Amino acid sequence: MKNLVNTDWLYENIDNEDLILVDCRFDLQLAEYGKESYEKGHIKGAFFMDVNTDLSSEKKEHGGRHPLPDINVFKETVESIGINNNSIVVAYDDGDLAGASRLWWLLKYIGHEKVYVLNGGINKWINDGYDLVKDLPGKSKSTYTINLQNNILCDANEVKLNINKPTSIIIDSRSPERYTGEFEPVDKVGGHIPSAKNFFWQDVLDKNSQIKDKSTLENIFAPVKNYKEVIVYCGSGITGCVNFLALEEINIHPKLYAGSWSDWISYEENEIAKGN
Repeated sequence: MKNLVNTDWLYENIDNEDLILVDCRFDLQLAEYGKESYEKGHIKGAFFMDVNTDLSSEKKEHGGRHPLPDINVFKETVESIGINNNSIVVAYDDGDLAGASRLWWLLKYIGHEKVYVLNGGINKWINDGYDLVKDLPGKSKSTYTINLQNNILCDANEVKLNINKPTSIIIDSRSPERYTGEFEPVDKVGGHIPSAKNFFWQDVLDKNSQIKDKSTLENIFAPVKNYKEVIVYCGSGITGCVNFLALEEINIHPKLYAGSWSDWISYEENEIAKGN
């Protein structure tokens, strides 16, 4: 798998001076969960990045619940933990890949090549018998040169242009009940973007929270492969990154609607679809 590493690889490379390990654990309902979990124990050498504050910017009228961080601020965050253009970055979370994939996507967006997600996350690391530490790694500031990849990002206006377009598919990564509008626990309005198809992000993970093998992913996304334009969204641009990563694994190159559903519904004029 080209965008993931396993626990054995990480253990063997843990002391590589080019490796920067980042803990991205988070819980949508518990803001302090990630930081507290990190302080209780993390993989040796790992730095912590907060999904709400480091991998997102302040919520405003538009932009969704997790707006992308300001690029210059994100650059400073990246540099503050020693990431340079040659670093090998491995992101991990509890294992659902959501927080880790968000960092993976952001680094891809600023042009970083050697960035990976730990398959199975810290839970797989623990289950495989590897230790956790509480020691905080020493920081060594770096310099990073950004090369924005705007071809992997889109906004609401671009989404509108692709609604019902024969050569385009819009993928809604949320659970089926949120997609249909039957149940909406987070955002003020339920439903989905017109013409969007539902591919629940958790369906790309197996029962051990590892990403499924390539042939299984190809079967899941078989209806997607012949479209020229693929746009992925979720609730706020976090879990959609898991589908984005899975698609990249099978050489389908999507764009992320970063603001996602929570941005879409912030515009009163945007049409909303319900049901299947």
